[in-house]
Amino acid sequence: MIDLSLAGLLGAIAGTAVAAVAYAPLVVFVERRFRSRDPSQTADERAMFEQEVFLLRRVVLAADIIVFAGLGYWLGHLIGG
Repeated sequence: MIDLSLAGLLGAIAGTAVAAVAYAPLVVFVERRFRSRDPSQTADERAMFEQEVFLLRRVVLAADIIVFAGLGYWLGHLIGG
C-alpha cells in the first residue's frame, strides 16, 4: 500500500489552491507570448491556431496543478512529517 502522510496531503491541497490562483496570470503570460508568434494568414490557419491555443491552456493548467500540488505535498511532508 502507498504510504501517504496527512501533512503531505494537506500540503497538496494547499498547493492546488495556489495553482488555481496562479493559473490566470500564468496562462495570460504564456498565451500572450504564443499569440505574438501567430503566423496564420487564412481563416483555416486561424482556426487551427485557436485550437492550439485551447490545447495550450489545458497543458498549462495540467502542468500548473501537477507542479504546485507536488511542491505542496513535498513541503507539507517536510514540515509536518
